[in-house]
Amino acid sequence: MDLAFLQPLYEQPGPWASVYVDTSRHTESTAHERHLTARALSRELAGQGADEATCLAVRSPLEELRHSSEPHGRALFARAGEVVLDPPPAERPAGGSRARWAPLPRTTPLLETAGEDPVCVVAYIDRKGADFELRRALGREDAGSVAGRQWPLHRTASADWSERHFQLAVENTWEHNAAQVAEALAACREEAGADLVILVNDDRERRSVHERLPQGVRERTVEAPYGAGSRLLDGDVERIRAEHVRHRVEEDLERFLAARSPDAEGRAPAVEGVPAVVEAAREHRIDELLVRPDGPDAHREVWVGEEADQVAVRRTELKTLGEQRSWAARADDALVRAAVATGAPAISVTPARPPAGADAPVGGLGALLRWT
Repeated sequence: MDLAFLQPLYEQPGPWASVYVDTSRHTESTAHERHLTARALSRELAGQGADEATCLAVRSPLEELRHSSEPHGRALFARAGEVVLDPPPAERPAGGSRARWAPLPRTTPLLETAGEDPVCVVAYIDRKGADFELRRALGREDAGSVAGRQWPLHRTASADWSERHFQLAVENTWEHNAAQVAEALAACREEAGADLVILVNDDRERRSVHERLPQGVRERTVEAPYGAGSRLLDGDVERIRAEHVRHRVEEDLERFLAARSPDAEGRAPAVEGVPAVVEAAREHRIDELLVRPDGPDAHREVWVGEEADQVAVRRTELKTLGEQRSWAARADDALVRAAVATGAPAISVTPARPPAGADAPVGGLGALLRWT
């Protein structure tokens, strides 16, 4: 999962208000219930020590949700009287509506739902070009199109030399158009930050585009065997997305398990447990952070300083490192901040119950390491 969207949360100091609101329930009294929820969450923050300006900054957008038709909810992160980030969760927030005032933003619940909502680029391909659309859990939107050469496009059955020459021109047109579609599709995926690409329509066109995609895109591309002119139904996309999520979790866990064994130089490319992952965070060696939200390590208390890499199991460790100001924080919140701020390319939030037969970090926290 790309962590860039969290960057605004780590560019300013805390404390932070982290609020999750469940809007999945709709009844005749929904507006009144959400009004009461907004008041209750604002009071809850005040009771935890939040300043009045931040409580008001949070309450205002919560009140605006009274008539919202959002199917899942909203997450809000605020400090110093300003809402800094308010993304809609991809799924209903686990545990319902709640608020927390703490030195660091509480982001793991948001990442847990985001991992289940891979953004997809669907490409409807024909010999002339392709139409693109983005698919998310909340719906679809047009993502543009690409048009290649329009002539010649169709073969003939003649064996005449001129016809064979014409057929060669047709082949060249197909290849040119496939290359153009692949280039545009890779650019569309990068711009949208999509996790998955789905190619639709006849076998030849799909294969021609698939084999021309960059390696990194090919690895996240699937083909949907539908005929020309077909459009994917929502159920088709959800099935493909769910299968992609399952494979992603299995791949992440397999890589982690394989990396726990020491290499020829006695170095283990992966570590688990709070002390080892905290040390890797201080040394900027986390390449991918793995979090299991229900694991006991995720709830453990660590100590953090003003900088993201100032994290330690004991407060005295930070003082030894020269940091005089420190605060207690949840281990998962501290390590997500460190991973984002030190340039870790990804985080993997595994489900509370991993796939059958899959192992995971025993305590709930692990990391794949990079070496300098």
